[in-house]
Amino acid sequence: MKKTLILILLTSLSLGLHATKEMTSAQIKLIGDGVTVNTLALQKAIDQLAKKGGGCLNILPGKFVTGAIQLKSGVELHLEKGANLLGSTNPDDYYQLQVGGEGDVVRKDNSKYGLILAQNAKGIKLTGEGTIDGRGQALALNIDSLVKCGAKKDDNYSTRLHRPSEIMRPKLLFFSECKDVEIRDLSLRNSACWGLSFDQCSYMDLLNLKVENRAYWNNDGIDMTDCDHCNVIGCDINAADDGICLKSYHLHGVSNQILIRDCRIASSASAIKFGTATWGAFRNIKIRDITVYDTFRSCIAIESVDGAKVENILVDGIKATNTGNAIFVKLGNRAGDGNGYIRNVTIRNVDVELAFGRPDINYDIRGPEVGYFHNPFPSSITGYPGHKVENITLENIRISAPGRASKGMAYIKVGEVPENEKSYPEYTMFGELPAWAFFIRHVEGLTLRNVTLELRDKDFRKAIVCEDVSNYKEESLTIK
Repeated sequence: MKKTLILILLTSLSLGLHATKEMTSAQIKLIGDGVTVNTLALQKAIDQLAKKGGGCLNILPGKFVTGAIQLKSGVELHLEKGANLLGSTNPDDYYQLQVGGEGDVVRKDNSKYGLILAQNAKGIKLTGEGTIDGRGQALALNIDSLVKCGAKKDDNYSTRLHRPSEIMRPKLLFFSECKDVEIRDLSLRNSACWGLSFDQCSYMDLLNLKVENRAYWNNDGIDMTDCDHCNVIGCDINAADDGICLKSYHLHGVSNQILIRDCRIASSASAIKFGTATWGAFRNIKIRDITVYDTFRSCIAIESVDGAKVENILVDGIKATNTGNAIFVKLGNRAGDGNGYIRNVTIRNVDVELAFGRPDINYDIRGPEVGYFHNPFPSSITGYPGHKVENITLENIRISAPGRASKGMAYIKVGEVPENEKSYPEYTMFGELPAWAFFIRHVEGLTLRNVTLELRDKDFRKAIVCEDVSNYKEESLTIK
């Protein structure tokens, strides 16, 4: 029989943890008043369960404040409907994980703080219809105040942007090197940094989650770094930064066998993105049936700029409205070793309506715009000299573009477009472009099959501009 630790309502403000006889006769009290910090009691309950071989910690309705807690192997944390786990706004209530494989981590801009942590754990679960709220804006502002008064040190503090670095701010969830993970049905919101972050985790299911992460800067929805055999299914994500982001911080890391399906995404950055950290490899990734809306940047961004090997990628089914860019594929050389590649990518069954203005205008915290007024940017698929993106298929694609480009604004020829192979990858990275639908450069093997490109207003530019492109095929291309 499954061992279970149950939270039993004692008073309107107090919950007690009672164990079954199989576990212990001890009683641990929690205070659900939205003020008292319950970190020690929660961690003690988790540790007791783990020591006895695992079980379920069931949290009844209430408002329970906690600092960082760490799940252990075999433990399920279940939040019933009406149960609210609230992150402490005191930075001293958080601590960092020591992530494995640090020897092959090149960039150190990834926070290791988190509200709910797990490391080297197996068979862990977060479930229920309750809410985990990081209260990230208040937490981040407290960190900011402590840095400014000298009580905390932040060597990477941004004096230009007036905010503490990502390294200092806790994520909502941070799991490292965990296996057999299930997170299901919860509402997760308001991190001080990334939302749900997973480093080198495997056999993980993220199912039917509602993620709202718009409290502060760098508020990604879900980030998976060098993860293997993972499913993200039926999630609703609204993020002030990238919605779902696959990353690689480890030189020998691999993101492999990942399925993202039936998700709904709004973002003040890109809906689904590979990068920006791209050091290892991305293989066998499938993205299916995604709805995108009110998204500032790209519906799908596939990048390799730090040497990553990206191959065997399928995007099948995107319906997007009010978004800034449809498709961005970029092979760059920010790392300087020239070893990266992008090849064997199929993008099909995509219907995108591009906005003329900012799609994310209703966000309090918005992604940075380029520093000049500009014509609408097209989708782009680009490598750099001597390094081509290979074997790309675009099939059953419809893109509706706003038009309204003006020669007076900018009349750019192909030879004037900079390479910028060492720059931060973004669909705006080249500045003005001479096409309104697709700018394609340094590509070997590109097929456009049943592609429809529509203009809603006049545009002086060509629909498609190609440079240094070989084995290019158009099979049923319609331009309206």
